[in-house]
Amino acid sequence: MSDQQESRSQRALVVVGIVVLAFNLRPAAVSVGPVLGDVRHGLGMSGAETGLLTSLPVLAFAVFGALAPRMARLVGMHRFTLVALLAVVVGLSGRSAVSSVPAFLLLSLVALAGMASANVLLPSLVKLHFPDRVGLMTSIYSTSLAIGLTSASVATVPVSEAYAGWRSGLLVWAATAAVAALPWLALARHDRRPEAPGSGPIGLGDVARTRLGWLMALFFGLQSLQAYSIFGWFAQVYRDAGFSAHTAGLLLGVITGVSIPLSFAIPTLVGRSKDQRLLLCAVMACYPVGYLGLVLDPRGGAWAWAVLVGIGTTTFPLILTLIGLRARTPGGTAALSGFAQSTGYLIAGTGPFGIGLLRDLSGGWTVPLLVLLGLTVPQLLVGLAVSRPAHVEDQLRGTSLDG
Repeated sequence: MSDQQESRSQRALVVVGIVVLAFNLRPAAVSVGPVLGDVRHGLGMSGAETGLLTSLPVLAFAVFGALAPRMARLVGMHRFTLVALLAVVVGLSGRSAVSSVPAFLLLSLVALAGMASANVLLPSLVKLHFPDRVGLMTSIYSTSLAIGLTSASVATVPVSEAYAGWRSGLLVWAATAAVAALPWLALARHDRRPEAPGSGPIGLGDVARTRLGWLMALFFGLQSLQAYSIFGWFAQVYRDAGFSAHTAGLLLGVITGVSIPLSFAIPTLVGRSKDQRLLLCAVMACYPVGYLGLVLDPRGGAWAWAVLVGIGTTTFPLILTLIGLRARTPGGTAALSGFAQSTGYLIAGTGPFGIGLLRDLSGGWTVPLLVLLGLTVPQLLVGLAVSRPAHVEDQLRGTSLDG
């Protein structure tokens, strides 16, 4: 086989690896939700333990996402991606078999740690292998991620009902993660480090000294706050508006399903454009209209409001693309991704808790929805700032010169 043919086959393997990896980066977090009542009853979980379980995804993203760039430098990016996927397999398969609450929580954390680590590395992997096709590759993997999220939301209950209950519904996602690890077994043998030759490693502390790093973290945090509040509470919003559990699930499915085609289109548009502000404004405008619609007419326009809110959530693939575009090197991309996501998820963690608290205090959903609407204003302003062309390495050089 010629070097050119070998290069093409290896690049094809990388594409397959990235796609199957992305598919498996949400089931660990969202598959529990549809069967949470059954899990709680089956394991005898207390309210506090259930609350801890629902908080683990955000905690894992914040803690293990911050460690991922350093681990990738020490172990190698492809090897650590394989380790992360194997952690997902071990955690998901193990928790589907245990009967102890502490063991279930610990194994859930193992799976979520793998998910969070790989989530941070994805933009850097794209930058490493496809530096001139960041938009296209982000379109491909963010679409796969959205399909994985929607699949876990929709398929966990039917699998549970068809087989041995909630344990089988959780175990199936361990099987998909195991399949996803196969291409990484081959890629790990030809590992490459995330930093470019001749350049020193960029750490999270370096990114924390830049204006761009903090703006990215704030934008990521605000968009994740919106998304996790929606995924965590909107089924209940629809139930309280008078819809059946089945219809409420379908409406939430519309919100997540809308993101599948848009997750492919938006990163491509971002990658082709030098100024992403117009696209950002168009996406962000859907949030307040959807929220106001839910406040004023939650039943009559429910399907339209679900579509609009779903469009608003596609700020997620938009910022994933920007992470790849706002760094010049794979190492810079890994550090910017790690800082933005780990810091951002600390911000996002306040969302579901705060929205639930506001609902209890106000006795309805009007105040929480208006708060989410109000938070779109700083999200838009910060998003406009990060849409301006800049690179984290340039700001680091400027900081060192100033010092």
